[in-house]
Amino acid sequence: MGNIKSPCIAACSLNKDKVCLGCFRSLAEISLWGQADQEQKIKILNNSKLRQKGSFVLTKVITDE
Repeated sequence: MGNIKSPCIAACSLNKDKVCLGCFRSLAEISLWGQADQEQKIKILNNSKLRQKGSFVLTKVITDE
């Protein structure tokens, strides 16, 4: 799959749940991105897509494990 690019669109603004309204990643996911492996990045992208679609189901936030 190659290197997965950050979904950041440089429109950063966090809501009350600490989710960016530009890329829909949580603050923890944004912080982890630089050290995340491919699998973690895919999970982060999937979570952000769910949030963006309005399916803000409480997904497990990816954190340093």
